[in-house]
Amino acid sequence: MFSKRNLPIVLLILGAGIFVAFRTLGIGENPPTKYEKILKNVGEMLEQIHYSPKQLDDKFSKEVFAKYLSDVDVEKNVLLASDVEALRSKYETRIDDEIQGKAPIQFVPSVSEVYKKRLAETEVLYKDILSRPFDFSVNDSVDQNYDKAQFPKNEAERKESWRKRLKYLTLERYSDLLDQQEASKNKPGFVARSNEDLEKEARGKAMKVMDRFYDRLKVKVNDDDRFNMFVQTIVQSMDPHTDYFPPVEKRYFDEQMSGHFFGIGASLREEEGNIKITTLVTGSPAWKSGQVTVGDVITKVAQGAQEPVDLTGFQVEDAVKLIRGTKGTEVRLTLKKADGSTKVISLIRDEIVQDEATFARSAIVNSSKGKIGYIYLPEFYADFDNPKGNRCSIDVAREVMKLKEQKVDGIVLDLRFNGGGSLYDVVQMAGLFVEQGPIVQVKDRDGKPQILPDHDKSVLYDGPFAVMVNELSASASEIFAAAIQDYHRGVIIGSTTTYGKGTVQRNIGLDKSLGFMEANSELGTLKLTLQKFYRISGGSTQLRGVASDIVLPDLYEYSKIREKDNPDALPWDEIQKADYTPWKYAYDLNIIKGMSNERLKNNSAFNLIRADAEWLSKENDKVFPLSLQKYREEQKQIKATIKQIETLSKLAGASELNVSALPQDAHKYDNDKDKGTRFQSWLKDKRNDIYLGEAVNVLDDMITQKNLVYNK
Repeated sequence: MFSKRNLPIVLLILGAGIFVAFRTLGIGENPPTKYEKILKNVGEMLEQIHYSPKQLDDKFSKEVFAKYLSDVDVEKNVLLASDVEALRSKYETRIDDEIQGKAPIQFVPSVSEVYKKRLAETEVLYKDILSRPFDFSVNDSVDQNYDKAQFPKNEAERKESWRKRLKYLTLERYSDLLDQQEASKNKPGFVARSNEDLEKEARGKAMKVMDRFYDRLKVKVNDDDRFNMFVQTIVQSMDPHTDYFPPVEKRYFDEQMSGHFFGIGASLREEEGNIKITTLVTGSPAWKSGQVTVGDVITKVAQGAQEPVDLTGFQVEDAVKLIRGTKGTEVRLTLKKADGSTKVISLIRDEIVQDEATFARSAIVNSSKGKIGYIYLPEFYADFDNPKGNRCSIDVAREVMKLKEQKVDGIVLDLRFNGGGSLYDVVQMAGLFVEQGPIVQVKDRDGKPQILPDHDKSVLYDGPFAVMVNELSASASEIFAAAIQDYHRGVIIGSTTTYGKGTVQRNIGLDKSLGFMEANSELGTLKLTLQKFYRISGGSTQLRGVASDIVLPDLYEYSKIREKDNPDALPWDEIQKADYTPWKYAYDLNIIKGMSNERLKNNSAFNLIRADAEWLSKENDKVFPLSLQKYREEQKQIKATIKQIETLSKLAGASELNVSALPQDAHKYDNDKDKGTRFQSWLKDKRNDIYLGEAVNVLDDMITQKNLVYNK
């Protein structure tokens, strides 16, 4: 992830070459429509600025054609093969012409037209199928690997595809109802229901699921959404991390990066097709109003005096984007109260800080060898719009200083599930733990590699250090882990490798008249891959990620979720090694690895997690039975395996870690009961974390290793 305000060091990296290239995008007449402007500007940016652009030709057009139809009809049960062939004959090799402004935009409107027609047909179809009972005693199966599926050749084949899908949807709910009835049979007032009655209720539940899904497709998803999806398909065909953001989506992205947004201070969830308020933030506009209650259903949202938008068919994220906005502006909510009454209220948006969900936090783990400091960092956040806003490098430095005040003997930094963020901040943060020197190398498509160094000669913390990662530690997380590993500064603990995202993106607005420095535009924003980054040892983290020094088995190891599993991912390569000096206080990694491996070998929990994860990954790729008996047998085994993994992943009783809040944080949430409760729940989770337990063991080994010498 990247943004336009990534401090001067980034501007030096970009150099004048990109600026010159961007200015050439103005050549030619402005396209007449908004869609054509967007598409033409996107095409020019991809060709002239993207790190490794594919040629916009017939081959690219065919690729986008196939991907877009698969995105529009994921399960391949709405469109017919004849529809696809008709579209193919007209548009398969002309999408590149539409992108380059050589042909009018006709592909998406044509797809929309036929899709809407088939959607109406399949709505009648699913209602008809769900109106009659299913026979779950018949040996039948459904293959839900939609990537391999073909569009149905005729209406009969499409109907059969729907029958199997709806039967499985009903079977899931029917089996659940049977379990619920079995669990309730000894309770007072229990009345047994027939299998026929339960099957009918299961079909009713499946009908509600489908109705909500179709409401969204008919009410929420419009022509703009389908066009935006088309642009996204185009840009992601270049690489998985180039994205197109319409203005509302860009604002939401910035909010997630900064940890701040302007809204009403209410958490929402979807429940039976309704958007319901679940919590209120103390001191927020919703809380102060006294008119909003947990449990209220939001039925409509209006921007000031504008016409309200009905939330029928909306998901939580859709509703959130409507409710958030600019500070000081009015949003009007139509609420359905618990007593059935309806009330329209006006709220003025104010700043909401997601400190507990986004920002760094720390705790103390008391181990057998001393005090271990634990820092949790969910992402490399930075508030680019506010010079005084939160930045992860500053916040982590603050947490390190707090831990040093407690005289910790070692520190664990947890980057599990951290998807990355600000490149500038990861360089600054690595500098907290190493002396002056290079942290990462970056290269654009034309230039020589540039080194991003830490200029600060001082080291904030020089004691034993470990970094926790997993398969979803990506981008900036991988830069940090790679630097720590290359400097031999600490031990990387986690999955076999991290995610494998070794590319750098920058947000560029699509309005060329504003220039490339402006990341926001009414036409939308392109988050464009401009560079690849490389370890100071020369190799890229792209595709291969960072290999852990100490590997811990986990649930995701065999899941196909890494960069290497995406066919559009850019390749791995390497450049010349940078000039750097490894950490002066050497330790014997082989000894530390050997001690951990010995523990893992004798740890039945980790061994079972490895076996269970491998078994579950195979279950996800198979054909699913539609017979009740076979389904319940399989589900029983799957549920037992998942429960076993959940149990094994948690320490219990005497094995629990001694985790406590820092004295400085003991009263941090006294004025917000909900946040305080969630903070205590977070501490409890850490006490039960088997992975943190082994990280603490590793730090204990580092502390006691005889040849390890640290300044005190």
